[in-house]
Amino acid sequence: MSLREVIKAISSVLPEVPRPKRKPSFTERIIWTALALILYLIMAEIPLYGVPRLGADYLAFYRIIFAAKQGTLMELGIGPIVTAGLISQLLVGSDIIRLDFSKPEDRSFFSAFTKVFTFIFIVAEATAYTLSGAIGVRLPPNVATIVILELIAASMAVFMLDQMVQKGWGIGSGISLFILAGVALRFMLDMFSPLVIPEGYYGFVPFLINSTISGDFSGILFRGPHIPALMGLISTLAFIFFIVYLEGVRIELPISSTRFRGFTGVYPIKLLYVSNIPVILVGALIADIQFFTLLLSSWLPQSPYLSWLGTFDQHKRPVSGLLYYISPPGPIPVAIQDPIRIFTYVAFMVFFSVIFAKLWVELGGMSAEKAAKSLLDAKVHLPGFRSTKSSIQFVLAKYIPTVTLLGGIIIGLIASLSDLLGVYGSGIGLLLMIDITINYYQMLLREHVETLMPKLGGILGRR
Repeated sequence: MSLREVIKAISSVLPEVPRPKRKPSFTERIIWTALALILYLIMAEIPLYGVPRLGADYLAFYRIIFAAKQGTLMELGIGPIVTAGLISQLLVGSDIIRLDFSKPEDRSFFSAFTKVFTFIFIVAEATAYTLSGAIGVRLPPNVATIVILELIAASMAVFMLDQMVQKGWGIGSGISLFILAGVALRFMLDMFSPLVIPEGYYGFVPFLINSTISGDFSGILFRGPHIPALMGLISTLAFIFFIVYLEGVRIELPISSTRFRGFTGVYPIKLLYVSNIPVILVGALIADIQFFTLLLSSWLPQSPYLSWLGTFDQHKRPVSGLLYYISPPGPIPVAIQDPIRIFTYVAFMVFFSVIFAKLWVELGGMSAEKAAKSLLDAKVHLPGFRSTKSSIQFVLAKYIPTVTLLGGIIIGLIASLSDLLGVYGSGIGLLLMIDITINYYQMLLREHVETLMPKLGGILGRR
């Protein structure tokens, strides 16, 4: 039995959401999308059995990226699903697994491979996460077994919800929807949370109302580390407008179809060509270094080599070593006490954002060569140039490497500097929220147009 047959056999016994037999109406798809979101939010509030309520969350940086929540069924969030999906795409993009997506059998195999790979990651991460103590506490074997099964079941439920949305029952991507919900919830808590802390109300709006009533505006510009303040609100609004502007900056190359005479359009190359993928990977890299350093420190507490990677306080925050200099230093009043840390953090974010941007373009099928092949496969060419791969690649190569470099630098700067200015929801969270919101707005607009003018949808080749 070949590898393909084994993968398809395993995939056939795993749960799967079927595609709808008829295309649901726009209203039905909105309802299914809302249902998926509600179920995710419910799971994010259900505590894990046998896991005590924990204090400081040393993986908070990781949870922003993977829509996870400490101590709940969403402890892993979408982490296993996203990781498996990214690795699957990289294996195909780098031609380690050779597939031709113009062939139905190859598309079917990739779908089955990703599904099996995701299930493997879910089981592996749930087991390693629980047994290593990364969940925040060491559990006895019987409780650990229950927690592992809880995490596997919850992650599979998230996977099924994502499939339901993507396969036509809903709109867009369940993964994007859950990330957006997680970041938006954190943003709302920063704005409106009535939780009382030593510095007053945690949410900025309740704090501002209380300050207005008492007539005491001391500390309103800057408050304690990671506590919402006026400077953070101003910075958040400024970065939102700036990111929205950058999302619209693009180079538009004229194209025409060789299949349909007279059909013309544009091929857009965005300034943020690689979107938020590089900064997500940088954030995951920092979180992984911190996770494994803490794990090794618990096994080898006296190792002098681990101290180079990082040492931690009682809240498991890095206080020295490499991790200290590459992790977010907090808002300016705190960070300014160690200017070197500001420089190293910003430099690390920018440098690795550029590295990951270049890697993602080459391995993710977004290079000038792959883009030229995609245009030719779609029977599209650039007017004034020969309809050959080399000529189209020559034109695209003038722009794609440049926007890849600039995009990596820009998102690295946005993610790091916004954290220093105390933006609500974190810098990476803000980037993700805006990008996903814009994509959803465009999808909803297309769906609405198709609902009003179904013939237009047919012309555009939509189902």
